[in-house]
Amino acid sequence: MALSALLALCACAGDTDDVPLPPFEVVDAGGDTDAGTGADAGTSDAGGDTDAGTDAGVRPVDPFADRVVSSTFGDQAGFGQDRLPNVVLGPPVGAGQFAGSLDVLSLGKGGTVTLEFTDLLLVDGPGVDLLVFENAFQKVGGDIFAETAAVSVSDDGATWYDFACAATDSDGGFPGCAGTHPVHSSPGSGVSPTDPAVAGGDGYDLAAVGLTRARFVRLTDTGLNSYGGNSGGFDLDALAVVNGRLPDGGTP
Repeated sequence: MALSALLALCACAGDTDDVPLPPFEVVDAGGDTDAGTGADAGTSDAGGDTDAGTDAGVRPVDPFADRVVSSTFGDQAGFGQDRLPNVVLGPPVGAGQFAGSLDVLSLGKGGTVTLEFTDLLLVDGPGVDLLVFENAFQKVGGDIFAETAAVSVSDDGATWYDFACAATDSDGGFPGCAGTHPVHSSPGSGVSPTDPAVAGGDGYDLAAVGLTRARFVRLTDTGLNSYGGNSGGFDLDALAVVNGRLPDGGTP
């Protein structure tokens, strides 16, 4: 399992809450601006879930996830749970093409986590609207070590739209799944976490599921990854809005 190997080689990344944030694109997609509060609020311990969402307190307007709404962890999870919610909020802490970050939350086999954007919502704009960052890396020999998750989005937290995820198509690079591309952006790297051309991670266009706006993102481990110890499966680093607007329709 990739993360277990990384733990033997790397030190955990430091806190990133005070790092200056790069600019991001804001577009106006029209439509209703009354985003719902969600129907499944809650965070969990391993193996279960509860009814109380967690966030990092008052945060500035930024393009990153603001709140962990719910989580249910599968077998071989545990890594990163002691750093919730901050470990999956704020910018990505990528380690580049050939290494995986340790600033992640492991979901375990079939585990799931739902996050909410509260200050800057996803809208359907030009091209990629959402970036999902895991800790995939390129192995010696050229192959990408990927641990996959399916991505779903919702505007109200009740009705969900699933992006296609070909979790068994290893030869094709698991098209549509998150966790397939190394992450190049990290605080201080100078690489924008909201530019799909350079940031790394996996990009999603709301138009592919017929939405003009989304407030919630759910990641679900596909159950087809590496599992062992307490760092099994998909390892979430961060989410970033590429095209977004304020809940009232304004721009930050």
